Amino acid sequence: MSSNEDLQFLALLVHRGQLDRSEAELLVPHLKAGEALDDVLETVAGKDGAWIRKMRRTQAGEIPEIPGYEVLGRVGHGGTADVFRVRDNKTGSTIALKVLNPQCTREEGTRKAFIAEAKLLSSLSHPGLVSGLGVARSGSTFFTRMEFVDGATLLEILDRGQALEEEPALRIILEASEVLRYLHAQGVIHRDVKPGNIMLTNDGRVKLIDLGFAGEEDCSDSPADSAKGTVAYLSPEQARGGAAADLRSDIYSLGVTLFQLVVGRLPFDSSDDREILRMQVMDSLSSPELKGRKLSPYLHYFIEKMMAKDKGDRYQSWEDLTKDIQGQLKGREDLNYRQDAGVRSVRKRGPSSGRRS
Repeated sequence: MSSNEDLQFLALLVHRGQLDRSEAELLVPHLKAGEALDDVLETVAGKDGAWIRKMRRTQAGEIPEIPGYEVLGRVGHGGTADVFRVRDNKTGSTIALKVLNPQCTREEGTRKAFIAEAKLLSSLSHPGLVSGLGVARSGSTFFTRMEFVDGATLLEILDRGQALEEEPALRIILEASEVLRYLHAQGVIHRDVKPGNIMLTNDGRVKLIDLGFAGEEDCSDSPADSAKGTVAYLSPEQARGGAAADLRSDIYSLGVTLFQLVVGRLPFDSSDDREILRMQVMDSLSSPELKGRKLSPYLHYFIEKMMAKDKGDRYQSWEDLTKDIQGQLKGREDLNYRQDAGVRSVRKRGPSSGRRS
């Protein structure tokens, strides 16, 4: 193996939290002098041969080795954990394992949050929410067993350049609303609603897949806690800091998601997170694309009401939101039925008129 390849693998060990940066820096001069990484890991860093072979075999821990499971591939990647499709050797079933990365395992707060999310997921049951099957530990590896969902996240669909038409977008938002309505009934606020946390299964169902930032409604948050979630989807009250998230915060984030689904971009975007937070608090919603795509005034209304700066102007319950969207979808179905009936009627009269001439 070349020294350049060894340096790249050393960087991967640091990135995966298997080595401290200070440890790695001690090894670099040896590698530049032509020594092999495996040798200096043993002689300088004090790692034994079994550890070194495992790091090579698992790509520095990117591929988990957990007794009883065969890893079939990685299907998701996040800042604190990766998700793998695996086969349970005992039952033969295919499930998902969400595996906490090594660096986060050593951080007590992150480790506790990971375990809390797994326990919360296991306590909930809704067809639109990925099923939790329990949290476990193998050596130093913490992992959550979950239902495997075959499909793509809305973010992956958007990344393909596929903005959605109005009706399918509203149907997705309606199904997501029903799941969030269920969570609220259990006293849970999601606090990280976004396209990356909503999956569309291969058979067309919507699944919410992540509860990493979920918490109790109206819990007393510090200013730092109130900004939990993904910056681009935070409500103005969360962006300002110091406000406890409630269901209207999730409604705002779902409104951002609806906007992104039909327009193909975020309503407020910048390379600077602080600038995004400022825009969410101060700037008015503006989108020439909404008019340019000839979307219905009802869709404009839904987005503007869901994303109102003042949470008192937003929908005040999931019931009100779902009722409005259901009414709009029902109206579109009735209109399409009447139009189709009109076409059939014209077609029926045409030949009859011809026969009388």
